[in-house]
Amino acid sequence: MRYLLFYEKAPDHATRSVPFQATHLAHVRAAAERGELLLAGNLATPDKGTALLLFSVEKRETVEAFARADIYVKEGVVARWRVRQWDVVVGTGVV
Repeated sequence: MRYLLFYEKAPDHATRSVPFQATHLAHVRAAAERGELLLAGNLATPDKGTALLLFSVEKRETVEAFARADIYVKEGVVARWRVRQWDVVVGTGVV
């Protein structure tokens, strides 16, 4: 199954994230190395306050656990997050 994790960042996320960036990136890279996280990144202007992470996992709970364990969520860099199942219809290299 594919899931999208939406991160809505706090208004002061750019300064707030600095002390936690290395820990956050290690968390993200670990999920990618396990094959759970396929893509992650920020939306471009004017919506730089939103990030999307694409997961390929069996259970939604895996994505929810990832978010709850993320230092950015714990420290308020991410103000809100949500998970949505994504049913892929067309594409190569995604199945």
